[in-house]
Parts: sequence; structure tokens; C-alpha cells
Amino acid sequence: MKHYDILVIGSGPAGQKAAVQVAKAGRTVAICEQLREIGGACVHHGTIPSKALRERAVEQSRVLERLKALGVEHDVPNVGLAALIGEMGEVVKAHDRYMAEQLRRNGIDVIHGRASFETDSILNVRRTGGSAERFSADYFVIASGSKPRKLDNIAVDHEYIFDSDSILSLAYLPDSMVVLGGGVIACEYASVFALLGVQVTLIDRSELPMGFLDSDLTDRFVDSFENSGGKFIGKTDIKEVRFDGIAQVETEFRDGTVVRSEKVLCALGRVSQLEGLRVENAGLKVNDRQLIEVNKMGQTAVPNIYAVGDVIGPPSLASASMEQGRRAACDILGLDPGRQGGWIPTGIYAVPELASVGASEVDARQAHDQIVVGYAHFKEIARGQIANSQEGMLKLVVSGDRMIRGVHIVGEQATELIHIGQMSLIQGASVDTFVENVFNFPTYAESYRVAALSAAAQLSQSSGETTKVA
Repeated sequence: MKHYDILVIGSGPAGQKAAVQVAKAGRTVAICEQLREIGGACVHHGTIPSKALRERAVEQSRVLERLKALGVEHDVPNVGLAALIGEMGEVVKAHDRYMAEQLRRNGIDVIHGRASFETDSILNVRRTGGSAERFSADYFVIASGSKPRKLDNIAVDHEYIFDSDSILSLAYLPDSMVVLGGGVIACEYASVFALLGVQVTLIDRSELPMGFLDSDLTDRFVDSFENSGGKFIGKTDIKEVRFDGIAQVETEFRDGTVVRSEKVLCALGRVSQLEGLRVENAGLKVNDRQLIEVNKMGQTAVPNIYAVGDVIGPPSLASASMEQGRRAACDILGLDPGRQGGWIPTGIYAVPELASVGASEVDARQAHDQIVVGYAHFKEIARGQIANSQEGMLKLVVSGDRMIRGVHIVGEQATELIHIGQMSLIQGASVDTFVENVFNFPTYAESYRVAALSAAAQLSQSSGETTKVA
């Protein structure tokens, strides 16, 4: 029985970063991955391929818009999904090769097979061919990720009714699609397929999609989605989804309304991937949401077992999972992981992009006596005019003591721009930081100064001071 200092279960972002951190400290480490490929759902079903598809769709849309601006009439090209997925496949393969090389370079063993705990120090791994092998370790890191949530009234068959893992197995672009859900995955795919010319109906039980975001962002997302030909139906409960046996899928509401489409994507959340791991043999229990409870360093109730990523719940972001893996490894090694702020940015790769960090306007008004909001609309920013990307907006939420409390962005480069706001929150910057410093011109980043000027002027006016900004 081979022994390791640390054995990581799962090769997604969380598991990979945990393993690399341990290896760089000179300890022996292995990753157990049940799939043939490494990288987990992030690389093969989620983050990487979905964002690659979005990039191709946006590129195609920009080319058509440019041709139209030049007076060249051109129909939407009949580009099959297979061609777009073919390009995505190269992106996924490249990332897979990079990750494999990183593991090899750091001396990390990769064990392929289905893992299950025998005790809190022994792991059984059943290989693809059926053979089994036992491994022991001083510490374990559970980073087995998540899988799409299954519902009894929606029979996902991966041919007409898809989940978020199988949707990219579509052989062609359908004429119509219903997307069930109002979360990040549902909105990303709905907006991308609409941009590709599919008639998309997005259905959710909430009044607006992505209700955790500032309403300014969700309102603009819905407007953009519907301007692209999509349709959003909120405050609706689904009774049943079924294939009619001929060529259509019927989505029936509780009130009897039926929406017919060629395909359906069920994106109603994900659940932790713990099936078959037998965590109870290691002394672990899952909570009522089927998640493993941990402390701030990822340590479970069993001291030598840590859990990170989707198996511990929100925020369920690849970026946050990477940091969770690194911090768990540092705790195991007795290393100082550094101070972790609470400012984790959210980045949503819908069309348009959305990003947020810090307090929403509603939350900020509940926490502070005075709040002002500064806006910068991309249609008023030179870079937005140049790039013909005028629908975007940056919003600064500022308290009466001039401190920045939240940053919210929708539009081009939102997921990149948000990090400037993140750094300002980490450093405790005031709105004057953006007023008094120079931004390159013309850039989207200039939006921070425009929004700051607006917020600073409101604060000066409310206090009766003469504003120092023009």
C-alpha cells in the first residue's frame, strides 16, 4: 500500500491548487481522479468550454455588426455547433495539456479511478478495468466537485433534454430552446445561444434572473437578452418537461401553459459530487444540503481531512475554489496563507458580461446612514464609442464617509474591470482615489473616474461644500 503525505480527491481547480501547493513544499502528494482526463467539470464541461463558446459567438456577432456598419449585407452564417465546439475542443485540450504538464513538473502522481474511503487514513481506488488498490495518507483533501441537480419532473435524456454538463454535446444549433433556471449557468448559456440565432426562452420561478446581483445589472441583462431575440418568463413553476415523441419538447407550467421547443436545457443548479466516496467511513457527515461543513481553512470535523470547492457550497466559483485549495494546503503544511479579505469578485460570462464585488446598493443603504451612487455609462465613455459597445455601465456605491462600498459593472470587459474595484475595497480606498488619479484615455477603466466624479459631486452637494471636481 503506497503512502502519501497528502492525497487529493479531484483534479479540478480546487484540487489542483491544493496539490501544487503541497508539492512545492517538498511533500509527497497524489491526485485521485475518476475520469480519464484531469481538470474536472471546470475544464471539460463548464468554465473553459462554455466561455470558449461565448467568445466564438461574440466574435461572430462583431463581424456581422461590422459588415452591416460598412453597408455589406450578409445573412447570419450557418455555422453549426459542431464547428464551434471543434474550436472549443482545441482550447480544452490546450488547457488539459498545461495542467498535466504542471502536475508532472511538480512531481504529483495522478491516480485514475473511483475513490472511496475505507477509514480516515486509507482510500480505496477502483481502476477502470475493475482492479482495486489501496492508498494511505496523513491528510486528505476532498475536492470532488459537483454535478447537475436532477429533478423528478424533468427527465434529462441528453438528446432532447440536456443538463449543464451535456448541453455542449448538441450535434447542431436548434431553432428553438427553453432554458430552465435563473442562475449563472442558465443565463450564460441562454444569452450565448440567443446571440447565435437560437430562439431562446429563459424560464425561472424568480421575478428576475440572478437575483443575488444588484438590480441595475439584472435589469440590463434582461433588456439585452430580449433585444437579442430571447424571452424571459419569471415567477413560473414548472410542472413537467417531456419529449412529445416526435420532434418537440413540451415544458408545462403549473397553470397549464405549455411552451414547445426543439431542445431544453435544465440548469437548475448543481449538487456536491460525493456519490460513492463513502465519507461516512472516514467519520464525516454531510449536512441537509448534502455539503461538507468546514472551518475557514477548509478543515472538516475529522482533523486530517479537508474539503474545498463545490463540495462545501457557495460561492462555487472556480477562482474561489482555487484559493480554498491553496489555503487548505497551507494549513496542512503549517504555512501562513496570508490575509484573505472578504472581497471575492463575481464574474458572469453572459452576453453582456456582468461583474460585482462588495455591497449591493440595497445592502449598503441598510448598513450606512448615507449612500450615494455614481454611474458611468459606456455610451458616454470614448472607448465605448470606439468599440461600438455602448450598452455597458459601471456603478460605484459610496457611503457618506466617502468610502467605496460596492462596485457593479455590466458590459464589455466587466469581468476584467471588476478587479480594479476589488483592489480598491481591499485597500480601503475612498472615492477620491479615483477622482485624484489619472486613467489612460480612451479606456473602459476610465469609467471608474467618471463614476467617482459623479459620486463625489453628490457628496459635496449634500454637505454644502464646494466640490473640487468639475
